Amino acid sequence: MDRDTRLPLFPLRTVLFPGGRLPLQIFEVRYLDMIGRAHREGIPFGVVCLTEGDEVRRNVDGGFQAETFHPFGTLARIDRLERPRSGLLNIQCTGLQRFRLERTECLPHGLWVGDAETLPDDPLVPIPSDLEHTRIALQRVVSDLREQGVGDDDMPLQAPWRFDDCGWVANRWCDLLPLSNALRQQLLVVDSPLVRLELVADALDRYRQPEAD
Repeated sequence: MDRDTRLPLFPLRTVLFPGGRLPLQIFEVRYLDMIGRAHREGIPFGVVCLTEGDEVRRNVDGGFQAETFHPFGTLARIDRLERPRSGLLNIQCTGLQRFRLERTECLPHGLWVGDAETLPDDPLVPIPSDLEHTRIALQRVVSDLREQGVGDDDMPLQAPWRFDDCGWVANRWCDLLPLSNALRQQLLVVDSPLVRLELVADALDRYRQPEAD
């Protein structure tokens, strides 16, 4: 993406990581047009995490509630779109590249747009021996889900599997662990996939600790 390209934005109470899945139900007019155009033209939109305001635009005291969001987000590709009825879209998206917003603007009808600079994809970094437990635990999650009869299309993490890649394993744990959005956002901004996995390993150990007591 050209860094001067104006990117339509979708502020949400979530953090999307590259390779992550994001189902959305669209019913606000400001997003129906944007999502329809993105789907027709095969272009991504930007997902950013809200720091103030709600996902649904609300009228407060005669004006709209303020919306603010983090300047770092992730491009989302629309993989599937369904129209169950007029004025409603159900979409399934996949996270692509991270980006940094340089300028943002709220258009008259409420849609946010921004000038975004895309960030490089994570380099492939093999998982070191001291972090092997993060890979093994993630493979166990996939195995358990398959034993429960969950098909590949319904998996919370999608193929191609990259269990030997620090960035991919870190991002999938960020999808799965019950982390706060503040922590997820901090992890999204980390450029080093190895450092991100180290931080995820610390979080994973904290959540597993009660089982060992």
